[in-house]
Amino acid sequence: MAWRRRRHQERREALLPERKFVVSFDESGIAAAYPTGEIAAIAWSEVQRVAIETNDSGPWGADFWWLLEGETRRCAYPQGATGEIEAMAAFPFRFPGFDHEAFGAANRSTSNARFLCWERGKAL
Repeated sequence: MAWRRRRHQERREALLPERKFVVSFDESGIAAAYPTGEIAAIAWSEVQRVAIETNDSGPWGADFWWLLEGETRRCAYPQGATGEIEAMAAFPFRFPGFDHEAFGAANRSTSNARFLCWERGKAL
């Protein structure tokens, strides 16, 4: 029985590669640990814009990417990453005026596009 559960888990993980990205955050910033071991991190105070990039690789590839961009740093991770939902719940507090309509449009997109959800100093 254990081998069946393990095999089922392996298949499930193979179908959801985005979960191998792990997003974490605290009072100072946000980080994404990639399956390769690389870590992309940015302090909340450094974030200049929050955007979403979509592409036409779905459903076989990661076709929705969160981008938290600063002048010299960037933290990017795919939708479906472990911890994404928790991080997203913090966005309205960290990024006043976050554009939920842009987020909705990105969710509906199936093409190569960029959606600006928040930019420092600008009302969207």
